[in-house]
Amino acid sequence: MTTLQVHNLETAPEGSKALLEQSLKTNGMIPGLHGVLAGAPATLEAYQTLHKLFTQTSFNKEELTVVWQTINVAHECHYCVPAHTAIANMMKVDTAISEALRNNTTLPTEKLQVLHEFTLKIVHNRGHVTEADLATFYAAGYQEQQVLEIILGLSQKVISNYTNHIANTAVDAPFQKFAWTPETV
Repeated sequence: MTTLQVHNLETAPEGSKALLEQSLKTNGMIPGLHGVLAGAPATLEAYQTLHKLFTQTSFNKEELTVVWQTINVAHECHYCVPAHTAIANMMKVDTAISEALRNNTTLPTEKLQVLHEFTLKIVHNRGHVTEADLATFYAAGYQEQQVLEIILGLSQKVISNYTNHIANTAVDAPFQKFAWTPETV
């Protein structure tokens, strides 16, 4: 099992301290992921910037949740699935959406299901999608802008998911009630 250091305000490199202070102010705590990312100030800043930018996309709160959790589950991130379940709850996203994503079951609307399936195609095929994939996505009401916004969300999630795999980041207390383990085949 691998681990990386989880920094706090005292141990973090100088370049990460202001970012961790902002994280503490925003979240009421320094999430473990942020503490790990603090070991590389540019990586912590990139993650926080990508998060902010992704939340400013054209996606509504349900669609943000679908993209984040689709990627988290596909990447089998033990930390991000519970964290984003808690975030979805704070955003007042219907729990049926979170449960469908966590359990790999059908989403409550066709449009969200298409978003989920298209996001999975991007993740599993490393960005290689077909004209038919795009046509299905567009027929559901999405446009080229949302294709690019999924890639933005994926960029954020690659940083967090891969970091959590390598660091074996402990799930923070507020997220533990949403603990998740990947299905085994």
